[in-house]
Amino acid sequence: MTPRGRVLSLLKGTSPDRVPWFGDLDYWATALIARGEKPADFKTSPGYIRWHEDLGVGFYLQGYFPFKTIYGSGEKVWHEGPRRRRELATPAGTLRDCWEYLPASCSEAPVEHLLKSEADLAALRYVYERIAYEPDYEFAVRRLGEIGEQGILLCYLPKSPFMHLVALEGGIEAVTFAEAAAPDEFAATLAVMKSAFDKAAQLAVGSPAEALMIPENLSSEVVGPRFFEAYVRPYQEEWARKIAAAGKASFVHMDGTLRGLLAREASTGIAVIEALTPAPAGDIAVGDWAAAAANPATILWGGIPGSYFTPAVSEAEFERHIREALAVMRTAPRYVLGVADQVPPDGLESRVRRVRELVEKSGAY
Repeated sequence: MTPRGRVLSLLKGTSPDRVPWFGDLDYWATALIARGEKPADFKTSPGYIRWHEDLGVGFYLQGYFPFKTIYGSGEKVWHEGPRRRRELATPAGTLRDCWEYLPASCSEAPVEHLLKSEADLAALRYVYERIAYEPDYEFAVRRLGEIGEQGILLCYLPKSPFMHLVALEGGIEAVTFAEAAAPDEFAATLAVMKSAFDKAAQLAVGSPAEALMIPENLSSEVVGPRFFEAYVRPYQEEWARKIAAAGKASFVHMDGTLRGLLAREASTGIAVIEALTPAPAGDIAVGDWAAAAANPATILWGGIPGSYFTPAVSEAEFERHIREALAVMRTAPRYVLGVADQVPPDGLESRVRRVRELVEKSGAY
């Protein structure tokens, strides 16, 4: 079977011939482009899919939101060297954030968040009351025609409003203090954000995507059961139902620690929990995922920590880990062997290629 055939079989509740092997190569490709080893347009070219084919990796991720975001409240963005600064001016105050690009890691991270305290909630509501979205399907249509048998077209919904604040606009410390200091205003802010995000999510569901992901970036040591139940579950359950009603597969991105939230996440109706990081990098071994998730209908996708593709991990440990993960995954058609969460910039091509060999040798049910 092809990578596409294997994963579609799993999503339909039947058994493929082997454990599907799908990997997120976006971060690795970004580094190859930055080092001049791939052309600037590599990730958006047909060659990107053919690269996956050559490496023997199923394709699914491209970080693609099939909608454009239009700020109605005077967004200003500029760069100062490696720093990308932004201002959103509102009658309730000006919101500012700053993200800095780190060449050594080929990534950026926030050095100043948009939401700093409960004092910023009114301005944030003003922004989201005026935000708009437009469909942006052109690339998705083109990509769908390029994928062929190498994988599936997956696009993103917005994160849940709470996780959007935690992961992008506030950080867990500021979010926690804002919720504690002004719980009613905090809840009202999330309600305004959800009203906006629902419009974007509906555009995503109406896109050509075959699968749709809520890219939460959940980690159990950051978001505990109280926050999950109050602010995350309702959004996920609603959109899991709507995605299923559209005849598409729902995914959620859970790439941190699992203990404490995995069973709760598996009970939301989401079809696939993706980017699961196992011990020793994470906190639950692959062999214990099924018991921890509790719901036998949930597809569990992940299993290879990103560091295992680098020289930091020995060849012997890499081989041992993949073989042990496959020994678990081939016992039942509910797993996808994947990268948790991405092949990093110093990933070794030989190891990416080796996974396909091990799946062909040891991945049959």
